[in-house]
Amino acid sequence: MECIIHFTVAYEEGPKKLRGLVFVDKGKLPDGDQILEMFRDMEYNVVPDPNEELVYRPADAGEKYKYIRVNELDVGEAKYTEDRNLKSIVGNLLPKRIGL
Repeated sequence: MECIIHFTVAYEEGPKKLRGLVFVDKGKLPDGDQILEMFRDMEYNVVPDPNEELVYRPADAGEKYKYIRVNELDVGEAKYTEDRNLKSIVGNLLPKRIGL
């Protein structure tokens, strides 16, 4: 089954919205390794951000983009979309980590 991954690449000139394709088993979403492989196939050498889910940072310091954010995972039936408002509210309610 196909999963269309909608993502935004944050370039210095401004954001660029793109899509990628990953094949998954029916009823499943792609895992982190499948998403990383898709980015590598598109010539984005990235690593997952340790602090933010679905955000990837360039592995090489010389890249022209700051980060890539996955916005939506579309498998045709149900879509996984990050709820930024809910994430912001929860982030404000949780205690802040000190020393990171």
